[in-house]
Amino acid sequence: MSLDNQQQERRRPDWAALVIAALLMAVSVVIAWSTASHGAGASYARVGPTTFPYVIAVAFFGLSIWTVFEAFRGDFPEREKQEISPILWIVGGLAAQMLLLKAAGFSIATGLLFAATARAFGRGPLWKTIPIGIVLSFVVWVIFAKGLQLSLPAGPLEHLLF
Repeated sequence: MSLDNQQQERRRPDWAALVIAALLMAVSVVIAWSTASHGAGASYARVGPTTFPYVIAVAFFGLSIWTVFEAFRGDFPEREKQEISPILWIVGGLAAQMLLLKAAGFSIATGLLFAATARAFGRGPLWKTIPIGIVLSFVVWVIFAKGLQLSLPAGPLEHLLF
């Protein structure tokens, strides 16, 4: 690649970084608008319940401006090619968990999420990771539901054993 092509490549903005900057700016605006629309908190103190959300909004605003500058300077490292298959496995596992949580219970739904995530990372066949995920999720359910008395959705497996 010639020097002119390198300089031209360097001058092009990083469009992915600009999208991230726009999302950071949108989050900043939403936080500030939401905080402002909730009305004033306690007025007896200088630092009240509305101070921290405004600090977060300003931080996101600053990060978005910084990201824009870095996108135009071309300072972000070269990104690797994204593999879509692992992303689809994880998103599919999350969708399955959300859809099955009430019907199948915490252990089975979260076990399927565990197996899909393991598949996304290239670990083990599904016939092996699904039972492992269900057992691990059941242990978590027992700790939280029975040990800590927190409410997690119970399904047929939980009802069968408790």
